Amino acid sequence: MDKVRFGLIGFGAWGSHHARAIAEASNAGLAAIAARSAENQAAARAKHPEAAIVADFRELLARPDIDAVDVVLPTDLHHAVGRAVLEAGKHLLLEKPMAPSLAQCDDLIQLAREKNRLLAIGHEFRLSSLWGKAKELIDAGAIGEPQYALIELWRNPYRLGAGGWRYDIARVGNWILEEPIHFFDLARWYFERAGAPVSVYARANSKQPDHPELQDNFSAIVNFPGGAYAVISQTLSAFEHHQVAKITGTKGALWASWSGALDRTFHPAFSLKHHDGETVRDIPIAKKTGEVFELVDEITAVAGAIQSGRPLPATGEDGRWSVAMCLKAQESVDAGTVVFF
Repeated sequence: MDKVRFGLIGFGAWGSHHARAIAEASNAGLAAIAARSAENQAAARAKHPEAAIVADFRELLARPDIDAVDVVLPTDLHHAVGRAVLEAGKHLLLEKPMAPSLAQCDDLIQLAREKNRLLAIGHEFRLSSLWGKAKELIDAGAIGEPQYALIELWRNPYRLGAGGWRYDIARVGNWILEEPIHFFDLARWYFERAGAPVSVYARANSKQPDHPELQDNFSAIVNFPGGAYAVISQTLSAFEHHQVAKITGTKGALWASWSGALDRTFHPAFSLKHHDGETVRDIPIAKKTGEVFELVDEITAVAGAIQSGRPLPATGEDGRWSVAMCLKAQESVDAGTVVFF
């Protein structure tokens, strides 16, 4: 097919960026958008006159001209809506976290197999020219065998989300599933050669005594086979949006950094340094990086997988692992002990 025809379910703050990415991808087209509120329907209609705008996502799923559906909804809706997409015979791109429970993740994976449809998860960091370049250098042996990684984020508090859903723990599952899930995925990706994670120990606290489940500060140590480990840390009690990934190995080290006034800025500052044991050098980054840019690459990659069978950047199995790591980290926070996978 010349272009993969996408339907989009959800047109909130992040869903609108997905719509833009689908429209910009060279091998994709935006056929329809499902948005619940009249306000979001009007915004979608104004920004994307080429797409049909509907209130009920089931109307979108009934359209025969749609090949794949991109779901950008609150976490508690992922399983039910994702299941409906697959039942309708469409390929599915599902925003992270894949689902709030492993049972729901397993159900979606099984259904995708039964329907012979692709199930992609929105871990767009894997498409990054910065974080992806670090992975490329690791795989090329630039630092030898990876032994340690620090992935740390300093940022503004989370946005409330439509209707304040992100601050409702019953809907979000837990806050580790919100953004640290990206960093768990990066750690597992960077330590891919070492094997699956072995255990995790995590700590968290909140500046809201009446809402300890809304964790403003979070840190975890994830252990991998052979003694390798990653430290994942995030604070929501800070300002702006600054992320680093520092990775050391038996023969060198990498230091990647990204900064912006907001996470969705189109004007970030970023860099990557490589140390070979003697010399530090700046690694050129091929293009501007940030989640607003990686979304276009993600849509392009998913469309390419549908068109030609190319591997997905992040599969349902990858999404399940990320959810599992977050749930085990929350279990460790609650128990105050090391938790094994």
